[in-house]
Amino acid sequence: MTDASPDATRSITLRCAFCLTLNRIDAGRADDRPMCGSCERPFLLDRPVKVTDEDFDPLVRETDIPVLVDFYADWCGPCKIMAPVLDDVARERKGEIVVVKVDTDANPVASQKHGIRSIPTLVLFRDGEEAGRAVGAVPADELAALIDAAPTDNEA
Repeated sequence: MTDASPDATRSITLRCAFCLTLNRIDAGRADDRPMCGSCERPFLLDRPVKVTDEDFDPLVRETDIPVLVDFYADWCGPCKIMAPVLDDVARERKGEIVVVKVDTDANPVASQKHGIRSIPTLVLFRDGEEAGRAVGAVPADELAALIDAAPTDNEA
């Protein structure tokens, strides 16, 4: 369970896109462009981060802030419509949530495990559990409502 005190470090577990090392990143320092502990390349948390089947479970299970997952495919028209909306969410809520993208064609395990039958499907995870879901291209206000419906650390 996540420590609900305001001084608690809220971490994100991500794999470095360059050296593939798993890193725990302090979400409160997202504006500081945290770097990989191994290769020292930056994590860009102000945009959606691509994750794979291999990265998915550690990310969702070990991240202390909500994780918004976009299950998508490159060929999907509605997925392309959602891309700029998700870019805005990642930029505006950096450090508060982490936005990730899972290409369902290249990463079928995570998609199957979570019952993804249509794309785009947006799933919000909190403390390793699904906290909300939206299917199809949704307006920004509906996406904000989905995110805001998940309890914060202070409410947990």
